[in-house]
Amino acid sequence: MFTVAAPITTDRLVLRPFTLEDVDDVWSYQRRPDVTQHLLWEARDRAQVEAAVEQMARERALTEDGDCLSLAAVLPETGQVVGQVELVCLSREDRQGEIGYVFNPDFQGQGLATEAARALLRLGFEGLDLHRIIARCSAHNLASAKLVERLGMRREAHFIDSRFVRGSWREEFVYAMLQREWNATAAQASSGRSQRVRPR
Repeated sequence: MFTVAAPITTDRLVLRPFTLEDVDDVWSYQRRPDVTQHLLWEARDRAQVEAAVEQMARERALTEDGDCLSLAAVLPETGQVVGQVELVCLSREDRQGEIGYVFNPDFQGQGLATEAARALLRLGFEGLDLHRIIARCSAHNLASAKLVERLGMRREAHFIDSRFVRGSWREEFVYAMLQREWNATAAQASSGRSQRVRPR
């Protein structure tokens, strides 16, 4: 079983379990139609957001297949929740996981979602020894597709009319990365950093 024992820190974010005090920040973006247009759920009212935060606050451990670890992406200087990331256990036996993310558009364009998603990949591959991690997005959500491509994930599938959402059929991209691909990418990044700081 994996349980979040301490927040995960990145260069600009703290990823921590949700608390009920996060409702206002989460409501500020989950109520926006431009946020939910590519998601499976519609823009939420405050009561729905309260219920969602209560659910996410309980998602702190990965024990069985289907379990979800939900973390708030927080700006450390202000304490504001600017988005959410999740890691789902798809199969313990096959060491398979899935990452997801939703961010406040007011903070997009800064690479924060990429930074948070990369931290979850690191957790999955290095912390949990997962063999394969996938990410799904609407085929029309090009920003999300570009995000996972920046992470080094490969597009493995383009499903046509695979989901019926709010009265219409949706297309979906599926991306994936293997642990050995993550390790190679991490080693390359580490080598690049060493070369940049090597004295001449």
